[in-house]
Amino acid sequence: MTDSIALASGTLFVTAFMNASGVVDVDRVADTFHMSKTQLAQTIGLGQAAISKSDRRVAPKAQTRVTELLEIIARVRDWAGGEAQAMAWYRSQPIPALDGRTAEALVKSGQAHAVRDYLDHLALGGFA
Repeated sequence: MTDSIALASGTLFVTAFMNASGVVDVDRVADTFHMSKTQLAQTIGLGQAAISKSDRRVAPKAQTRVTELLEIIARVRDWAGGEAQAMAWYRSQPIPALDGRTAEALVKSGQAHAVRDYLDHLALGGFA
């Protein structure tokens, strides 16, 4: 899969969770990954209110974190074996090149860019 095709399929994956206004529907994300909203909030490093309250779930920080989660899942789901396996990787697989931190830990700390850069490096044939 070329990088442009991978990027396009990742973009399509993310947009599948958006409503007509271009806002990620956190309920749909939680349902897809069989999580409660509390679990989703914990997974992206936000408080429960950021996901549970309708006015806060559309706030830039909540939208950014949910989008980062979806972008990462989109990039790894094919080689992980599907969305459920990609989420398992996201939550529990230490990434040696990133100090042994998981993608989840990095997203929670606002470092999703490091995970995306790492995945780009792998896509270009780099070593893990």
